[in-house]
Amino acid sequence: MWGLMEIARVGFFSKLKEGLAKTRNGLVAKIENLFQGQSEITEELYEDLEAILVQADLGVDAALNLVETLRERVKAERIKEARRLTEILKEELKELIGEPGKLAKNPEGPTVVMVVGVNGTGKTTSTGKLAYHLVGEGNKVLLGAADTFRAAAIEQLEIWGERSRASVIKHQMGSDPAAVAYDAVQAGLSRGSDYILIDTAGRLHTQTNLMQELEKIGRVIGRAMPGAPHEILLVIDATTGQNALSQAKLFSKAVPITGIILTKLDGTAKGGIVAAVADTLKVPVKFIGLGEGPDDLKPFDTDSFVEALFERD
Repeated sequence: MWGLMEIARVGFFSKLKEGLAKTRNGLVAKIENLFQGQSEITEELYEDLEAILVQADLGVDAALNLVETLRERVKAERIKEARRLTEILKEELKELIGEPGKLAKNPEGPTVVMVVGVNGTGKTTSTGKLAYHLVGEGNKVLLGAADTFRAAAIEQLEIWGERSRASVIKHQMGSDPAAVAYDAVQAGLSRGSDYILIDTAGRLHTQTNLMQELEKIGRVIGRAMPGAPHEILLVIDATTGQNALSQAKLFSKAVPITGIILTKLDGTAKGGIVAAVADTLKVPVKFIGLGEGPDDLKPFDTDSFVEALFERD
């Protein structure tokens, strides 16, 4: 008999595999055709592989790094047959993405998490789902509605608070977001919360004044609780491809991003963006969104991701 954890793991892998269908059909099928179509490893094969990887949204830098590493291993291990390259590519892709990041845990009190991102990435929803996940693990969670530009964002977070059994600190629409964040941290400290999740306003990465506001929120949180925020998670929409990489670079200049939440990895996305973001920012992907349900935000696992990517139907 399988235990509940094993059933959940298999269900998650199945959903992940389904979410990566587009990437798998566009990337892995082409790679396998390339490797099977040539008996020898040639320079042309490397060039074709690089082009396939770029098309799968790994980005030029990540694709170049991956192919160069592959080339070095082929030479060092004196590999001659192209068909052997699939397994090596999987190993190197896992290495490129790196170890899955775990959410920080402050041993001396609440862990404060800022959630940032562009409008439309699923930022507020991801904040709510993260609360749902953490409460499900037995944590006491408090939500701070610091997206005061949209009344809908405050209402949305309140709904998630009810759904996840997390308290919500809010001010009126148009209030100072930093003041909301400060009050949320103070409330979390006084109530003995395990996690304080601060939802910030979605913003275009080109809006300098809003980026400066993010810095201010971070400073104010630090005044309310020295050492906080302990995490700044950037929410990225996996369907936006290389544009997401541009967003990530600019956000990382405004605030010290500690991890990525990758949303909408549900069949329409090019999953190669995971490798591009991890390789460019050197920041781990910590959670991925695989659907609309409250429990569809899952901790990222590098091995499962790559295996699901290469798993044939």
